Amino acid sequence: MKRLGMLAALGVAMAALSATQASAAQPPQACAAMAGKVIGGLVISKAALVPPAPVGAVQVGFAPTDRNKVAFPAYCRIDGEIDGRTGAGGKHFGLAVAIALPADWNGYFLMMGGGGLNGNLAAPLGPVAAGDRPALTRGFAVVSTDGGHRGGGFSDDFTRDQQAGLDFAFNAVPTVATTAKQVVQAYYRRPITRSFFTGCSTGGREGMEAAERYPFLFDGIITGAPAMRTDRSNLALKWAAVAFNRISPMDPKTGRIIPGGAFSPSDRQLIIGAFLKACDELDGVRDGMVFATSACRFDPQVLQCPGAKAEGCLSPEQVAAMKTAFAGPITPDGRHVYSAHPYDTGMAMPAPIPGFLLNSTAGPVGGGVLPTSMDLVADEATENANALQQLIDTYGWTNLSSFYGHGGKQIFFHGMSDPWFSAYDTVDYYQRLAKDNGGAEKLAESSRLFLVPGMGHCAGGPATLDQFDLLTLLTDWVVAGKAPDSVVATGSDFPGRSRPLCPFPQHAQYKGAGDPEKASSFECRM
Repeated sequence: MKRLGMLAALGVAMAALSATQASAAQPPQACAAMAGKVIGGLVISKAALVPPAPVGAVQVGFAPTDRNKVAFPAYCRIDGEIDGRTGAGGKHFGLAVAIALPADWNGYFLMMGGGGLNGNLAAPLGPVAAGDRPALTRGFAVVSTDGGHRGGGFSDDFTRDQQAGLDFAFNAVPTVATTAKQVVQAYYRRPITRSFFTGCSTGGREGMEAAERYPFLFDGIITGAPAMRTDRSNLALKWAAVAFNRISPMDPKTGRIIPGGAFSPSDRQLIIGAFLKACDELDGVRDGMVFATSACRFDPQVLQCPGAKAEGCLSPEQVAAMKTAFAGPITPDGRHVYSAHPYDTGMAMPAPIPGFLLNSTAGPVGGGVLPTSMDLVADEATENANALQQLIDTYGWTNLSSFYGHGGKQIFFHGMSDPWFSAYDTVDYYQRLAKDNGGAEKLAESSRLFLVPGMGHCAGGPATLDQFDLLTLLTDWVVAGKAPDSVVATGSDFPGRSRPLCPFPQHAQYKGAGDPEKASSFECRM
């Protein structure tokens, strides 16, 4: 929306509120008074004060054990809906919205991205890439949305409704952000000073969408593991599943392929051990992690048995399957349909999302089918004919001149062990972004990419440091012009260990002296 339009909309919204709703530090009754109001199209159904929460009282991550490590302040939570209606199949649709308005507001606005195919309304806390301090605990006003439909997971039934499909594809982000900004400014009766977006997976794709299609909507964006072309990444998962399922043993009880059975537990340990032997010390220290990813040249061929399959080596069929799967889908004429997947320490992790080496289904939307064959050309043609998918994808657009031109900053991050979306695909996008926006040095003035060794999809992994605070870096970059040269990462896999994550194409390299468990003993190098 143009700036004049935004100012006009804000004036209308503020006029709709009672004059008793005063400055930034609102009295308790101001929150309750929001219920029943309509601001910028948001029909507010509920407004209630949420009391302060002590450490450990709030779930902030995917797992129930992911609890807050800093106390949450009191805040006013507003719930409502934009464009509620009855749509296809007689089902209810509309953009459900939750907004957290802290008592001590810092003037900043943050929108949270979604996940999967959306459909769930997450608590408006702002935890993505914020380390131990979710955005709400810092004083940000935070908004979340379900994306326009109900029902999470990976069911795409909602796309039978035209508007619900369009909301998921691109409409939810600008609609909710614009409306929520009006609510925030009307509540505090002063303007927002800076606007941010953070998300991973689908939320990462939505962050790309905002920078590409709505360049004036946000000042800073964090884009994690973006689901930027799921049509192609799902083909890559099916491609790998076929390679592995063809050599997987059958379950004698069910007569079905054993999911993830192509490699025994001892085979997996063998592969991870060989990978570490080849690449672990390239960053200057043997620590069970590989930071010098661009220099790593692991080839599973070194594990092939000289004869029949035996303990301590892999069969020729296993080696061939690995090479085929990790190389990514390639058409008969040699064209790459999707990026290769990197070898990394999390490639054999069993949970929460199985590593790429254990892939046996056609991706998260594969319905549990265990394919043993595929016609890549035909499958790709089917994807190319999917009109909605073309609206969803954010992989192709690289002209961010308007976003960068108004001072917008963007930070990407991606786990090297992500089994769903290859980190190499994000690297490819980032390199094309550099080419189309003045070169790598020029791009670094507005955008940085951080690769996270060992990390799976958005978080987790058996040997990773997946806790890092990119939100502080982004805020400092937007507000003070301080570009992020590195970020310190920690994690539960290695208590007491810290490492710097470096902007691509640099990596953390041990200086040769100092405690190898401390980030201060490392520097960023090419």
